[in-house]
Amino acid sequence: MQFVDEARITVVAGKGGNGCMSFRREKYVPRGGPDGGDGGDGGNVYLVGDDSLNTLIDFRFQKRYQASNGEPGRGKQCSGKAADDLLVKVPVGTSVVDEETLEVIGDVTEVGQQLLVAAAGRKGLGNIHFKSSTNRAPRQTTKGTEGEERRLNLELKVMADVGLLGLPNAGKSTLIRSVSAAKPKVANYPFTTLVPNLGVVKVGHHQHFVMADIPGLIQGASEGTGLGFKFLRHLTRCRLLLHVVDIAPVDNSDPVENVRTIIRELKTYSNTLAERPRWLVLNKLDMIHEEEAEEACEKIVSELNWQGPVFRISAISNQGTERLSQAIMTWLLERRAEEAENPEAAEAEAQMRERMEAEAVARVEAWLNRRHKRKTAEEDEDDDDFDDDDFDVDVEYAR
Repeated sequence: MQFVDEARITVVAGKGGNGCMSFRREKYVPRGGPDGGDGGDGGNVYLVGDDSLNTLIDFRFQKRYQASNGEPGRGKQCSGKAADDLLVKVPVGTSVVDEETLEVIGDVTEVGQQLLVAAAGRKGLGNIHFKSSTNRAPRQTTKGTEGEERRLNLELKVMADVGLLGLPNAGKSTLIRSVSAAKPKVANYPFTTLVPNLGVVKVGHHQHFVMADIPGLIQGASEGTGLGFKFLRHLTRCRLLLHVVDIAPVDNSDPVENVRTIIRELKTYSNTLAERPRWLVLNKLDMIHEEEAEEACEKIVSELNWQGPVFRISAISNQGTERLSQAIMTWLLERRAEEAENPEAAEAEAQMRERMEAEAVARVEAWLNRRHKRKTAEEDEDDDDFDDDDFDVDVEYAR
């Protein structure tokens, strides 16, 4: 299942209706006075979490969403009808950032949650509001205000139990293909995975978990290099991380240093994310002789001084993948049971997620600010090339 996980849209709230200037005109009522009614409020724009959606692809085709305007007021103190709010359905897990101000508006994290993204214009007042003892026939009204218009960046964070991390070509896509029905692209060149892929891993009867294949990470990803945040932001929603390592890289790089590179990127991006439970998965046992593979695995574990669980697999031949899936399912069931029985454990998990979200948002905001400043500086440099002399005009006066 492929995800379109970024989209840019424009939302426009409805304009408020204008107030009405009207005077009472009835038989036998010579001095009826003002009776202009108020306009109606415009419609707000809300994003609403919907569990039937799992991609932002719809926003690639419709990019503008505009709420209705409020109706103007009428005579006989009749107010204009207020416009209905516009509800735009988005997948659960959508983050919203204002493209111009870089303000993080919020996250849609629950089904039915409504997030206000554009405030409606307010109604105008009719002339009935301006009558007084000294102004018996007021001709003043107010106009309805314009609705808020915003350009938004939508980002979808995948909702998965297990996230795969590792350098490009570590075998993450092959692993998810071997344990689930997902069919991500697999090739012998880096960055074959450009968008997140989800796979449902079935273990026994009525037991399953969701695994996310995330775009590969390189050094500097926490600063936006390569696929950058396309990788890291999705891991904040995963309960367990599988660190997939190629024990025999074709570029002859050091697997130990490759692991350390990713650990550094995790810590730079979010210290809390680096504290998430993480298992070491040594992949591609089939690429070298059995004795050499055993020696390479022991060397990696020893030099890393790895204290957590270690699994040795060959994803392409399904060697060790069933044992890995069983262990993941057991671990997830134990954690769910613990949180169900122990409110403190559930609260600790919620607080960890909040910290990761806050750190991730801070990192993304810092990156967006740097990009915005760089873009502004480039525009200023372009302006410096402007030469007033190019637009000089010689004026000749007729004699």
